Amino acid sequence: MTTKKLPEITLTFWIMKIAATTLGETGGDLLAQTMNVGYLISSLILIGAFLISLVIQLRARAFHPALYWTVILSTSTAGTTISDFMNRTAGLGYAKGALVLITGLSAVFAVWKLSGHSFDVVRISTFGGELLYWTAILFSNTLGTSLGDFLADDSGLGYSGGALLIGGVLLLTLVAKYATAIPNTLLFWLAFVLTRPLGATVGDFFSKPTAKGGLGYGTIGSSLVLAAVLAALIARTVWQQRGRGAVPQGQQPEPEQDNRSTRSSDRIDRF
Repeated sequence: MTTKKLPEITLTFWIMKIAATTLGETGGDLLAQTMNVGYLISSLILIGAFLISLVIQLRARAFHPALYWTVILSTSTAGTTISDFMNRTAGLGYAKGALVLITGLSAVFAVWKLSGHSFDVVRISTFGGELLYWTAILFSNTLGTSLGDFLADDSGLGYSGGALLIGGVLLLTLVAKYATAIPNTLLFWLAFVLTRPLGATVGDFFSKPTAKGGLGYGTIGSSLVLAAVLAALIARTVWQQRGRGAVPQGQQPEPEQDNRSTRSSDRIDRF
């Protein structure tokens, strides 16, 4: 038996990840731009929210869907404003900002490798392993914002073109899972990083004015719709968890047993 605090990697997980990262884009822009708080102050506020939610997550003894996705959402919103502060206020630009964040994420993975903690997200159960997991997620979501902005603005692809390009790369990643010997853990993190710029471009596509190539729904309208979608998916996850019968204190069968016994119609994309 092992303590399981992280979700299974299923189709529903990826849908929720895209919803959360898209909401992170519109939510971060809502605070920094629409409410005119500014990138620096917004980043400090959202980093504080991330740290609070992270402490609660690290202290939890079982997997709680609402808590987990709150931390994911906080990394997405904080990542949006941190990236915008680096690239716009600090003047790094999208390409240099992305390079800095790639270096930072690589450093996190190097420390993770040297620490001896498992890279397999299904098996992470220690405090140190989970802390590295969340640090990597914060960097990856911040990096994804820079990549998404680079594709949408600097590359000339625009919001829809950037989203289509990233969607195509994600499809190739899925094909690689079944058609190549590339480790699933590597493919997971590649997909995890890529879903963030997908969320950034889709979020901008919905919120930006039509004159800039968007649909013009604004940050408020887009955020409300995305929040409702994510809340519904979280409620569905909680309902499914209760339907299967949660084991007390977060105790779940070992991952190998989960693979044999868990009944899930969306298991097709497990990494």
